[in-house]
Amino acid sequence: MHNDLHALRRILQHCRRIAVVGLSAEWHRPSFFAAKYMQAKGYTIVPVNPRYAGQTILGEPCYASLADIPRPVDMVDVFRRTEDVLPIAEQAVQIGAQCLWQQLGVHNDAAAALARAAGLDAVTHRCVKIEHARLFGGLHWVGVNTGMVSARRWT
Repeated sequence: MHNDLHALRRILQHCRRIAVVGLSAEWHRPSFFAAKYMQAKGYTIVPVNPRYAGQTILGEPCYASLADIPRPVDMVDVFRRTEDVLPIAEQAVQIGAQCLWQQLGVHNDAAAALARAAGLDAVTHRCVKIEHARLFGGLHWVGVNTGMVSARRWT
């Protein structure tokens, strides 16, 4: 597994175009929050979610699957259930991605092994936003800097 700090830093330095599989258009969902953070840090986000295909999320066109993306992507960031990851890993290999990144709570060893066997980096059970903040200075004394402070109760 490429969950060591040196590998994570290298991946985040070189994988600048990220296909986010399972990206939600709802601002309060973790996938939206993480993608918006990465976009603000200069990464290109490519939304992948059949529910929103043909629409835009974070100002970017959304695709139904990885195969529908017209340009290469460096990283496939997966916000799906663990049992859904293996076919996504197969697609990541087919499209020539460099990294399969499984978000917090997502840990499919078979998908990671398939990705590694095909020459991709494989990260499991890590949040791309948290790792970027930790390695490149987005953490502050109060925790993760969300850029959003409010006393308003959201319902």
